[in-house]
Formats: sequence, structure tokens, C-alpha cells
Amino acid sequence: MPVPFVGLTGSIGAGKSTALAALGRLGAATLSADAVVDELYWTEAVQTALRLRWGERVFSDPRTGAGQQVDKQAVARLVFNSADERTWLQGLLWPLTAQRTREFHQAIDARTPPPRAGVVEVPLLFEAGGEGRFDATITIVADNALRAQRLAVREQAELAARERLQLSQSEKAARATFAVVNDGSVEELERKLAEILDTLAA
Repeated sequence: MPVPFVGLTGSIGAGKSTALAALGRLGAATLSADAVVDELYWTEAVQTALRLRWGERVFSDPRTGAGQQVDKQAVARLVFNSADERTWLQGLLWPLTAQRTREFHQAIDARTPPPRAGVVEVPLLFEAGGEGRFDATITIVADNALRAQRLAVREQAELAARERLQLSQSEKAARATFAVVNDGSVEELERKLAEILDTLAA
């Protein structure tokens, strides 16, 4: 039986990363699209593309022995304020991230013993039209006030700008196979996710 392949998403502050970690503890193989993007920012091909497009303003101090570090906050400021720049960056990164996702999928299908599921955390899963790559999708939702409490001061300032570029929580939940409310403890969230893994295995 193929390993269930699951896309995990949710709005900022809802608890996607917490859910991904919980699914890992429950026996799923996990991958974070944000972590993949962080790795891509260190590749020569992506750094060259960024430099040709934006110059040195999106690079911070070099990290010893590892090339030059991309200033993700500088990139964020550019793409939040320009639809053209955002579209360009997505056109650069999304196909590369999709390729890493396909490689991850192939790798987990070959594992012995197999994991309970393969789960990829994708913040813009539905916005990118990526749900078709998965057998099922999970959206993590939480009360807006609770989400704000979970965010650092800088993230709170960016919340409105980020929200304007994403589907609402209700839209994400409506599109998902499973919607999970994350308004309690980590243990409660883990129990809900365990039930989903059981359902996928049935």
C-alpha cells in the first residue's frame, strides 16, 4: 500500500510547524517547504538569479565557507510591496521546491519499513495550486487573537501584509481534506493528528 502523501498548511501563527513536529513524533516522514527554500537560498543558481534581479541589497554578511547569506527580510519587503517581484520570486522558487517535494515522495515510498505518512508543510499550498500533488490535505486553524499571541513583535507587524496575500483561514479549511483547530495544548493537537493518520491508514 502506498504511503499516504499529505500537504499541511495554515495561516501564519496557526501552528503549522508545531503540527509538523507532532506528526513526526507520530511516525510520519516530514518536510518543510520553508526549510527547502532556506536551503535553495544557499545554492549558486538561486543566488545568481537574486543578484541579477535585485543586486546586493538582498544579501547580508557572508557566512564563513558557505557563500553569501540571503537577507530573507529584505526579500520579504520587496515581494510584499510588489506583485511583479512576488510573481518573479515564486516563479523561481516554486518549481524548485516542487522538485524537492517529488524527490521526498519517491524516497519515502522506498523506505522499509514505511512511515505512517509523508507530510509536507506548505504555507501557500492552495495559493500555489499544489494540493493536487497530495492524497490529502490538512489545514491548521486557530483563533485570530491566539495567533497574534504566538507571534513575535516583528511577525505581528507583518501579519496584516502577509494575510492580504493568502487565502483566509476559512477558505483554507474549506479546501482541505481535514481542518484541525489548534486552540489547546500540544498534546491535544497531537491527539487530533493521530486520529487523522489512523483515518488515512484505514
